Parts: sequence; C-alpha cells; structure tokens
Amino acid sequence: MGSCCIGWIEAKEGGRKLKNLRQIVTKAVIAKGKHRSETTELLKPPNRPSSILGCWVINHTQQAKKVGSHVEVTGSFDVNVWYSHHDHSKTSVFTESIPYKDKIALHYRDEPTSAKEETIVTVLQHPNCTEASISECGQNFSISIERELLVEMIGETKVSVTIHPHPYDEDWPILESESSSIVMEEKKNNEVPNKERPHQPPQRKDSPF
Repeated sequence: MGSCCIGWIEAKEGGRKLKNLRQIVTKAVIAKGKHRSETTELLKPPNRPSSILGCWVINHTQQAKKVGSHVEVTGSFDVNVWYSHHDHSKTSVFTESIPYKDKIALHYRDEPTSAKEETIVTVLQHPNCTEASISECGQNFSISIERELLVEMIGETKVSVTIHPHPYDEDWPILESESSSIVMEEKKNNEVPNKERPHQPPQRKDSPF
C-alpha cells in the first residue's frame, strides 16, 4: 500500500553495531475498534395499530471521522412496519428514518509516524430488527434494533528488516538437459533422403568387380 522509504538504523547489541539492519516505513493497520449496539426505537404511526404484520430495516448509510483517540460514526437507516389498524380492517406500511451516532474507541498496536491516517468502516451487522411489538399505551411501535461496526485505522508504521551483506547465488535445482526440439533437429540432419542417395547397380556373384 503506497510507497515505502528506507532509513538507516544504527543499533548496538553486546558492543557490536548491527549495520545490516534497515528500517522500512510503510502503511499498515495500526489501530482497530469494534462497537455493537442494541437499541429500542419508539415509532408513532398515524393510525392506532391493531397488530404488527412485519418489520424490516433498509437503506443503511454511514460515514466516519476520527476525533482524538476515538472514531465517530454517524449514519441512518429506515424502519418499515407493516401493520393493521381500524380493528384489523385495513393495513398500511409506516416508514421512519432513524439517525444514530456511535463513538468507537481505538486500540493502537503501533504508534503512527505521521498525522496522515485513513479510516475504514466495515459493517459486521447491518441494522436488523430483532423484536417488534405494540407499546403498552397502544399508540406506538416498540422496535428493537441491533447493529455492529468495525473501524480500522490505516497509517504509517516502521518495520525492521535484515539486509544480506554479500551477494549470493540462489540454489535452484536446474537440470542440464537437451530440449526435445534440439534432439529432433539433430536427428533430422543425420538422415539422408532416399532421393539424394546415388543409385548403385547390383553386383553379380561371378563378377570379379
């Protein structure tokens, strides 16, 4: 990810300088955070509900922003409730958009080397309805929603590597053998076509020649 730059390390171990160490500055995941929430939303439809026939959640959107050692994720989703009213004689679908803001703590494994960090949000569990019921007053819907988010911070970090001091030959198991095309070409060159061979008459047994 991105370009890498190499810096020199001058370390000592037992009085000896480790001159074959190099320090690579590269991009990696330096911090993570996870947040799971279960909330209950109270929705008030225009008609007094008789029963709930179904409930589903759609149109989930979110965006993240780093604030100090936390990440604020703001988003919204639409809750749709299919219900009956007027003493079960009619049905309707009630829709309401629910906004939310989650504050997710970050756990750093490596300290960043620069202020340039990238925030990546992964939705592990989209908002989902786990329970839908009519409230005790009989006027509202009580909707339980669960969701789960994962936040990752991408930034520059340092990795130490060892450099081989001398050039070396890699031990590759290469077999020295002739290719089939060369063998076939040599075999073809050794063969003389019949039309190019000189014609020799048969010799008689009683001929001195």
